[in-house]
Amino acid sequence: MKKFIFSLFILFSLLVGCSSERSDVVVYTYDSFCGEWGSGPEIARKFKEKTGIDVVFVDCGDGAQVLTKALAEKDAPYADVLLGLDNNLAKKVYESALLLDYEPKNSGVIRSDLCDSLNKYCKNGEWIMTPFDYSHFALIYNEDFGIEKPTCLEDLTKDIYKKSIILMDARTSTPGLGFVAWTMAVYGENYLDFWKRLKPSILTMAPGWSSGYGLFTNGEAPFALSYTTSPAYHIEYNEGDKFKAVIFEQGHVLQVEGAGIVKRSKNIENAKLFMDFLISEEAQSVIPLTQWMFPVNSKVTLPKSYELGAKIPQVTLDYDSGVVLDAVSKVMTVLSE
Repeated sequence: MKKFIFSLFILFSLLVGCSSERSDVVVYTYDSFCGEWGSGPEIARKFKEKTGIDVVFVDCGDGAQVLTKALAEKDAPYADVLLGLDNNLAKKVYESALLLDYEPKNSGVIRSDLCDSLNKYCKNGEWIMTPFDYSHFALIYNEDFGIEKPTCLEDLTKDIYKKSIILMDARTSTPGLGFVAWTMAVYGENYLDFWKRLKPSILTMAPGWSSGYGLFTNGEAPFALSYTTSPAYHIEYNEGDKFKAVIFEQGHVLQVEGAGIVKRSKNIENAKLFMDFLISEEAQSVIPLTQWMFPVNSKVTLPKSYELGAKIPQVTLDYDSGVVLDAVSKVMTVLSE
């Protein structure tokens, strides 16, 4: 009997040991990427077809929450890859020491400035984040409301825009963080004064882009924070051209979204294969009509809807992305007063 019990114990130990060895790649990301209409499912299908390796997406809500969850699990990570971190989180990501130094094969297809924006805080030439898409932030306007379009951020503080803007919470959402960056780029040290003036114009602060833009397309407000590429979606799906990006001559800030391998991942080799694939022409061709952002692979041909609806501002504003996170609590304090 003792031999039988001992044999069962050995078998159980072997099974547990085997179960800890995963071949699939676990990717923490945000809802619109891994959802039914996002880029994730098709990229996973193509990756599986090419390598035989499964990709398991874990929906963390929005981009900033990807980092929050990964930091909470730092000592015993479940994720192999974090996807959806951006240039405004780059400093915190580097300081956290969460990610492995890995430059994917064929990284030369990506513009160097996009790569630099994600790795600018690395001190020894490391490469911890790889861009996979990018676009400028903009307010999207629903022309059905008939309200005049603003020409600059300051216009948004006018009485005619009271309760007319849907923004995203900068504590949980990278677009929300991007809007804080935009106000800092334009107003410098006086950005909080602008937020005080803007407060009456804000209808709501949604927890993430998906929920906020959903409210906008349901007709809850004439303006929502999104991207200059967003109108291409409405054109592609024959919804007309009533949704337009409002382009300000003063300029816009650029978001670069990236991915990286968790340093303590138990599946690093397969994670590297996924990172290589993410910037391939095959995977990047999925981005425009699912992610509704510009692909980083320069060889990808954009669809006609981008020519008609996606705008590129003449001015890209420069700012210190390393201090944006520190400003978030100050902005939220102003809004709660």
